[in-house]
Amino acid sequence: MPVIEVRELNKTFKTHRKEPGLVGSLKGLFWREPVFNEAVKSVSFSIEEGELVGFLGPNGAGKTTLLKMLSGILYPSSGEARVLGFVPWERDRAYQRQFAIVMGQKNQLWWDLPPSESFALNRDIYQVDPAAFDRTLAEMVSLLDLKHLLDVPVRHLSLGERMKCELVAALLHQPRVLFLDEPTIGLDVISQERIRSFIQEYNRLKRTTVLLTSHYMRDVEELCQRILVINHGRIVYNGPLQELANRYVDHKIIKIRFSCAPAEGMLAGLEETVESDAHHAVLKVKKKEVARRTRWLLDRLPIDDLSVEEVEVDEVIRRIFEERVIQE
Repeated sequence: MPVIEVRELNKTFKTHRKEPGLVGSLKGLFWREPVFNEAVKSVSFSIEEGELVGFLGPNGAGKTTLLKMLSGILYPSSGEARVLGFVPWERDRAYQRQFAIVMGQKNQLWWDLPPSESFALNRDIYQVDPAAFDRTLAEMVSLLDLKHLLDVPVRHLSLGERMKCELVAALLHQPRVLFLDEPTIGLDVISQERIRSFIQEYNRLKRTTVLLTSHYMRDVEELCQRILVINHGRIVYNGPLQELANRYVDHKIIKIRFSCAPAEGMLAGLEETVESDAHHAVLKVKKKEVARRTRWLLDRLPIDDLSVEEVEVDEVIRRIFEERVIQE
């Protein structure tokens, strides 16, 4: 049985449109035009125990709305979802003890208190056995190198240090499911890498099921074997990360470094040329033409080095979004 199972889940938000000016304000006292925003549309997927799944989409695609429904913060308009056998929005206490949600733009730690006191509060809220709490805290403090920060008020911590403490606070009760919403947002490169390493190691050690949303493709590439791509509230891709390029991109990138400047006009006839100068060139070549084109280049140009590369994942994702916009 999947740990997370979602079937035809929908969420529509109702707002009202206000006409401008004083007349619009007076009119709004008696009648307001309703506006319906379908944030999530007929979403279905399942996630098995121990999976670390990436959840990708542009701003406003429905990612955070879906996470909030799976964590019980929001009620859906229709559809079904079960996490660990529980219906999230019923807010069963037994379910609340088995999941955690970390939102990169929200702070769950007490601003004026040191992290150690927030951790102790979470211990009491989740009724964690003191011995188990001490053992778990020591393990995570060691993994994240936090010992010197436990008694420093949260307001004095850097963004990266706070995010590490946020992860500890969320994991002290050892949840079986972890929802991560932009955990590396705003962090520097080193802090991002440390957070990624911790998530990867924790998932390996605990077999915790993780659903991760992020705008940083490095997060997804390093952590996730499978991804869900959502656009305009609908799932447009559900599968292995490595198959994205095969499904949505029909070309590869050939990068060339010249040993000397090629003769003038040698590259002029190549329609696939993305950029070129006297020292290097980049070509976009159809996959079925890569072998033939590579031989042609090696035979005719003064090449010092040549590499054939897949299109970067973020470009593939961007192409998916653009195509969906055109279709819709």
